[in-house]
Amino acid sequence: MYETGAAAPGGGEWGPSMRVPILAALTLAGLVAAAAAEQPPVLQTLDYANTRYSDLAQIDAGNVGRLKVAWTFSTGVLRGHEGAPIVVGHRMFVHTPFPNLVYALDLDHDGRILWRYAPRQDGGVIAVMCCDTVSRGLAYAEGRLFLQLADTTVVALDPETGRVLWSVKNGDPARGETNTATVLPVHGKLIVGIAGGEYGARCHVTAYDQASGKRLWRAYATGPDADMLVDPEKTTALGRPIGRDSSLKSWEGDQWTIGGGCSWGWFSYDPELNLVYYGTGNPATWNPAQRPGDNRWTMAVIARDPDTGMARWVYQMTPHDQWDYDGVNEMILTEQVIDGRPRRVLTHFDRNGFGYTIDRATGEVLVADKFDPSVNWASRIDLDRASPGYGRPVIDKRYAPGEADEEEITKNICPGALGAKNQQPAAYSPATRLFYVPTNHMCMDYEAFRVTYTPGQPYVGATLTLHPPEGSDRTGAFIAWDGAGGKIAWTIPEAFSVWSGALATAGNVVFYGTLEGYLKAVDARDGHELYRFKTPSGIVGNVTTYQYGGRQFVAVLSGIGGWAGIGLAAGLTDPADGSGAVGGYAALSQYTAPGGQLTVFALPE
Repeated sequence: MYETGAAAPGGGEWGPSMRVPILAALTLAGLVAAAAAEQPPVLQTLDYANTRYSDLAQIDAGNVGRLKVAWTFSTGVLRGHEGAPIVVGHRMFVHTPFPNLVYALDLDHDGRILWRYAPRQDGGVIAVMCCDTVSRGLAYAEGRLFLQLADTTVVALDPETGRVLWSVKNGDPARGETNTATVLPVHGKLIVGIAGGEYGARCHVTAYDQASGKRLWRAYATGPDADMLVDPEKTTALGRPIGRDSSLKSWEGDQWTIGGGCSWGWFSYDPELNLVYYGTGNPATWNPAQRPGDNRWTMAVIARDPDTGMARWVYQMTPHDQWDYDGVNEMILTEQVIDGRPRRVLTHFDRNGFGYTIDRATGEVLVADKFDPSVNWASRIDLDRASPGYGRPVIDKRYAPGEADEEEITKNICPGALGAKNQQPAAYSPATRLFYVPTNHMCMDYEAFRVTYTPGQPYVGATLTLHPPEGSDRTGAFIAWDGAGGKIAWTIPEAFSVWSGALATAGNVVFYGTLEGYLKAVDARDGHELYRFKTPSGIVGNVTTYQYGGRQFVAVLSGIGGWAGIGLAAGLTDPADGSGAVGGYAALSQYTAPGGQLTVFALPE
C-alpha cells in the first residue's frame, strides 16, 4: 500500500517515490499511455447511453440463486454510500462520501489496498450539503481518474499511484455551492455540474480539459442568453426557437441571479449526434410566491454540444415548480418504435412522477405518462402539438402550493418533494425492451413561507411532512416500464423507497438494493425474485458488475444515507429534519444502521 506522504496539489497525498532505471520508466510510461488510449471510458452509468446494462451473462436467471460473497471491504466512513466502484485492469477504485476518500484495490488479492487518496477539505462544507454528504463516484478516461469533491474541487488522479495530476475549484461552498455528482469524460473534456439550489446558488455546467484542468466553457441554467450558451434562433424548445432572453423574461426582476437550476444528477452522451444530455434542478426559493413566472431553464432537459457548450434544444418539464421536483434524473438513450416509426429517443423518469420519452435529436415529447399511480399534482402532460399548452403539465390546483396563502398547508400532494423517483438510476435491457425503475411511493404536506436570501445560508422557504399515500403503508416499489407504450409492465412493492441504482444484465437478471440492506436479483422478464442477501447496512449505492480472471462479479456499496436515510446517517431525530425525511422514514431504524461496506459476489468456483 502507498502510505501517506507529502501534501499533493489540491490537498491529496503522494505515494512513495520508486527507484527505477530511466529507460525502464520511459518504456513503462509508453505502454501505460498506449493502454490508456485503447481503454474506453469507465463510467458510473456503464455506458454513455446510461442504460446500466451489462452484456455479461455468466451469472444468469438459472444460477443467480447460487451467488456467494467473494470478498468485502470496509470504507471506514459512516454516511450514505451512493454510486458504485469502477474497475480498470486489475484495479478496483472505490470512493466514499465526505471526506471523499478513494481506494485503489488489487483484484488479484481480494481487494488489498494499493493506495489511498485522502483529500483535505474544510469540514464546514458538510453544513451546506443538502440531503447527506454523498458522492456518486469516479470516472476513468485516457489514463486518468476523475472526481469532483464535496467542496467542488475537480480532481484528476494517476490511477497507478493516486498522485494528483491537477485540481481546480468549480464553485464556492461559502455561497452554498457543493457537489455530490459524478463527472462525464467526453472528447478530451470533463463535464461537471454543481449543487446548491437550496442555498440560492446560480448553477451551471462546466467543461474542463482532461489533460490540464483548464476551463473550456461554462453554461448557466438561468440568465442572459450568452451566459446560458443558447442561440435565440437555433436553440429550440419543442421544435421552435426559444427566442431572445427566454430565461430573463420568465423571472421577476433579478431573482434569476439566485435562482438555482443546479445539475447535480447524471449526464449521458450520443456520439452520433454529438450531444450531451442532462437535467436542471429546482428554482430557488421553494416558495413559489417569491418567483412568479416559468423560471426558465430550471426543471429542464438540456441537450448541448460538448465541444462548444452550445445548447441544441431544451425542454422544461415542470414550469414554475411548486413542489421541488428537480429534473436531474438520468437520461437513458435507446432506439424505440413509436407509433410505428423507429426513433432515437431519450427516456427520463422525472421526480414529478411522469416517465418521458423524447426524440433526442429534436426534443419533441413523444410519450409522457405516470409511472406511479399515486401521482396527483397533475392529471397529464399535454401532448397535443396544436395546443398552446403542448408539453406542459395539466395541474390540479388542489395540490398546487402556489394556490394557497403563505404559511397555509397544502395536503396530500403526490409525489412528495423527493419525487416518485430520485437520482437513483434506472436500467434498460435491450433483450426485454423494458426499463427497470427504483421508485418512491411517498406524498407530502407542503407549507410555503417567505424567506430572505443571505449568501451561504439556507434559502428554502417551505416545510414538509412526508408520508405514504392515503390508504397505503409502503413507500416504495421497483417497476418495469414500457417506454414506448408509457405503461408499467410489472411492479414489486417495497416497504421503503428503493434508493439504489438498478443493473440489468444479458443473463436476464436485474439487480437492485433496498434501504433495509438487501441486494435483490429478479427475473428481467416477469420480476419474480431469484436471490436476496442482507448486507450490513442500507443500500443507496448502485449495483454494478464486472469480469475478472474469467469470472463475473457483482458488487454493491452499502451504507445507509441519502435523503431517505439522512436521519440514520446524520443522527437526526426531529421528524421535520431532512425536509421531512426523518419522520417519513423513522421506521428504518428497526432494520439497519450506518456503516460503509463494499460487498462483492460471485458464483462458486
